[in-house]
Amino acid sequence: MSDAEPIVRVVGVHKYFTRGAERVDVLQDLTVDVADGEFLALMGPSGSGKTTLLNLIAGLDTPSAGEVWVGSELISQMSETGLARWRTRSVGFIFQFYHLLPVLSAYENIELPLLLLPLSAADRKKQVMTALELVGLTDRMSHRPGQLSGGQQQRVGIARAIVTDPTLIVADEPTGDLDAKSADEILKLLDELQRGLQKTIIMVTHDPHAAERAQRTLHLEKGNLVEQTARKLERA
Repeated sequence: MSDAEPIVRVVGVHKYFTRGAERVDVLQDLTVDVADGEFLALMGPSGSGKTTLLNLIAGLDTPSAGEVWVGSELISQMSETGLARWRTRSVGFIFQFYHLLPVLSAYENIELPLLLLPLSAADRKKQVMTALELVGLTDRMSHRPGQLSGGQQQRVGIARAIVTDPTLIVADEPTGDLDAKSADEILKLLDELQRGLQKTIIMVTHDPHAAERAQRTLHLEKGNLVEQTARKLERA
């Protein structure tokens, strides 16, 4: 694990939902730090709370109790409008099923987050082209999602996630819909983003092979942290 200061601090977080008269506790007094530039994996059985934790860190949800800090910002106390603004500039999202718009080209899908920012067309183009180069898809930028393989679509998704140069990249089962070869290519790309660009990446996965790419893995069960493991910082 990196010695860098935490970029994410989850402090005493509790999260519950109500289902009719029933209260369902999803996270229970959870405290987690994520270092700046760390690649962290979250694992656990269905219902363990890992996706809920990811959503809290990404500002998609707020805790029932406790605090979530990203950098110097207490995002757990932000309004919905404030969170939406913060997510636009601070978080890049990678999804299992890509969530690309089928009528748009790869270039246009990647450009979408930039349309929410005060950028000129020239600046948008520069950032999109940089992202396309990083994922190795400049030769496919005019293709629509239906003309791309699953692995290529996920690379478009990654380019869209990094195009705003976000503080955090959050990935929810990013290899869950891919064959083994494509999954390995995506994991290698995430590894390169963390190593080369020092991006902070938090990934939910069921796949132990995917988790091995992370510097540290947190195992959740019934809303509690039950184990954490770390790999050596250098791999062959």
